[in-house]
Amino acid sequence: MPEKREELTTEGGLEVAREENRLAHFIAPIRDAGCRVSLFVATDQRQIEAASRIGADIVELHAGSYCDSFSEGDFAKADVELVKLREMSAYAHSLGLEVHAGHGITYDTVKPIAEFPEVMELNIGHFLIGEAIFIGLDPAIKKMRDLMDQARA
Repeated sequence: MPEKREELTTEGGLEVAREENRLAHFIAPIRDAGCRVSLFVATDQRQIEAASRIGADIVELHAGSYCDSFSEGDFAKADVELVKLREMSAYAHSLGLEVHAGHGITYDTVKPIAEFPEVMELNIGHFLIGEAIFIGLDPAIKKMRDLMDQARA
């Protein structure tokens, strides 16, 4: 969900560390109702720790910096961002959080992220719907699933 009215989507993840006390008041009743809570966060240790402290069950790590760098051809920066994704996936998992990743994932960027054993879910719906316009939904999903399976093999 966007944080600001001007945003179409949250860019870079929620600011959990700065808003920890305020967010905790929203999360407790949701968890008390039996729902799992997932927070979209940057690949930043402070944000992950704050998400854990306030009771999130899941963190979705923002993969956009990696994906954008890759698509722009800045492979050195993409490599740095991929290392951050890998390290923060492992760190979040070590805190007992379920790890998801999303934002900007395409056929070209999915395999390195899908290789991380801690990542349980990839959020790639926007890309798949875009591809479905050209090749159909079933082929788009099958191609993505094949790439994910190759990464996990």
